[in-house]
Amino acid sequence: MPSPSGRRILATVALTAAALLTTSTSPALARPPAPEQLAPMPAEFLWGVAASGFQSEGDAPDSNWRRYAESGSTEDPYLNSVDFRHRFRSDIALAAELGVRVYRVGIEWARVQPRPGIWDEEGLAFYDEVVDAIVAAGMRPMLTLDHWVYPGWAADRGGWRDSEMVANWLSNARRVVDRFADADPLWVSFNEPTMYLVNELRHGGIGPADLPVMAERIAQAHNSIYDYIHTVQPHAKVTSNVAYIPAVDDAISGTLLDRMAPRLDYIGIDYYYGVSPTDLRVPDFDQLWTMPLQAEGIYYALDHYARRFPGKPLYIIENGIPTENGLPRADGYTRADSLRDTVYWLQRAVADGIPVIGYNYWSLTDNYEWGSYTPRFGLYTVDVLTDPTLTRRPTDAVAAYRQITAANGVTPDYRPTRPVAVCSLVDAPRSCTDPVTVPR
Repeated sequence: MPSPSGRRILATVALTAAALLTTSTSPALARPPAPEQLAPMPAEFLWGVAASGFQSEGDAPDSNWRRYAESGSTEDPYLNSVDFRHRFRSDIALAAELGVRVYRVGIEWARVQPRPGIWDEEGLAFYDEVVDAIVAAGMRPMLTLDHWVYPGWAADRGGWRDSEMVANWLSNARRVVDRFADADPLWVSFNEPTMYLVNELRHGGIGPADLPVMAERIAQAHNSIYDYIHTVQPHAKVTSNVAYIPAVDDAISGTLLDRMAPRLDYIGIDYYYGVSPTDLRVPDFDQLWTMPLQAEGIYYALDHYARRFPGKPLYIIENGIPTENGLPRADGYTRADSLRDTVYWLQRAVADGIPVIGYNYWSLTDNYEWGSYTPRFGLYTVDVLTDPTLTRRPTDAVAAYRQITAANGVTPDYRPTRPVAVCSLVDAPRSCTDPVTVPR
């Protein structure tokens, strides 16, 4: 999940550009009419859950993010997060009980290579157990190679400013690929690379002048590991998931994504928030639970990328709804209603010919949201700051997701609980000039 404060850096630019885009007079493109009865997803559709290493594992080794959390600049200390490190078997069992087919985790570079040139067999064996448990539970692993975290020794050398960073990153990534390719995972090279740049800038890992350098090195690393993965696992599916920025996604993420585009087997998309002309203000990104939600925006985001990359399969790598410490949202939107509404729009996208192959809910459990335990995204909530047992407590979305995976979607006559936003800017101007509709 993108860090809240990192997105503030983009907010003013994004919203200003969105306001300009609303003046477009592009003609309507006549979307297909809304069906009265909604077909289920194809049998091969991949329902999943997602998590990252540092955010959930606890027992964190020395890394750039361990240092950021210990610097006093974050809202909450890291503590032991939700202790996935020692509770992975029970968490994987919870995911299996949902009926999902994919479990996304990260392989933390800092855990498996604690010193230059030295790989820790105990750290690798931990991930052996995690991947084996996912496969044994009937799910396919989705493995992230870099979810914004690198070893402390790499930070000491300058992180992404270091001219040897790509070589060092690839040395570790190839070892991980060799270790886990036999499990036939889906691969994510870099999580939200644009937001990776923003967070490193925000925390001092790089300076403003280093942004193009880091971006170029991420592209080099992705393209190189893509080729290597396909050598070891010829039929592999590899992506780098983009953090969808409503209205101006191409302007913000497009250049870096274009550098990787020839080596993306599927387009990974993280979609969380929508925006409309009535929301053209700079939100408080330190309060994610106040951000405007538009379930239909996931349709627009998918449509955008279907047109940008014709023929490429699309996968929602992350999507969810934040609450403040697990309390009810001020807008009254429940986690279960949000999930069902979102799945309705996924089914609408597939019905309209958009090649969506999978969807991961972010996240299975609450976790450390890059500096704070206040934003809660989990299907299972965990009170890290007040509950030493770290008990996983189901939200209303657990039962909803089980019903969805069992039926391969929402019921044929389902209708979203929230009306379609007037002139959503998620894919401006098309989402304004040719909006989706819902049958009465």
